[in-house]
Amino acid sequence: MAAKEKTIKRGKIYISASFNNTLITVTDEDGKVIKWGSAGASGFKGTRKSTPFAATTAVEKVVNEAKEKFGLKEVEIYVKGPGPGRDAALRAIRAAKIKISLIADITPIPHNGPRPKKKRRV
Repeated sequence: MAAKEKTIKRGKIYISASFNNTLITVTDEDGKVIKWGSAGASGFKGTRKSTPFAATTAVEKVVNEAKEKFGLKEVEIYVKGPGPGRDAALRAIRAAKIKISLIADITPIPHNGPRPKKKRRV
């Protein structure tokens, strides 16, 4: 087993919750990825990937490894997407006893949307 890597007290967690999967990326303050995971990588397949339970399991796995390996203590959380794993992922991080300094929603929202359909001619 390798020796303990550099300690990272503060970091950022990016949660991308789509309708089919939940992706979790843990980075240091500079944005360098230190740990990542997903509901699919945690062993869930098919429609079970898109459940809150799968998101919770994936987040617990990734965050606990980041805590043990890098000594992560405080995080900023950035949530993106409309999926069912959004709230479950936040609850899992709260349960992991990590201090949360910021929760931000970075879901892209169109300012004007797509072009409307052409006018119907009768």
